Amino acid sequence: MADKVTASHILLMYKGAQRSRATRSRKDAQTEIAAIAEQLTAGAAFADLAKLHSDCPSARAGGDLGEFGKGQMVGAFQDVAFKLPVGATSEPVETGFGFHIIHRTA
Repeated sequence: MADKVTASHILLMYKGAQRSRATRSRKDAQTEIAAIAEQLTAGAAFADLAKLHSDCPSARAGGDLGEFGKGQMVGAFQDVAFKLPVGATSEPVETGFGFHIIHRTA
């Protein structure tokens, strides 16, 4: 397993999530992230959807988080990012910040 990965993500926060200013409910965020996942499966561009939907400041860069090592991201996010093959996109993953879709780029 790699010591560092490069990845992008789409984050949908919900009311009550860590650092969230979102007003959507957890259920609404879960429904929205599932719809975004379907768009990705149908061939939509990850960066375009990140710019349009992500609540993370990385949205401006198409969701690009750059390179990060183990221990730099929260557990569930890190576990998925490090297990994804390069070029693969995850199913929605929930962390304390909300729902993510992760795309490993390197």
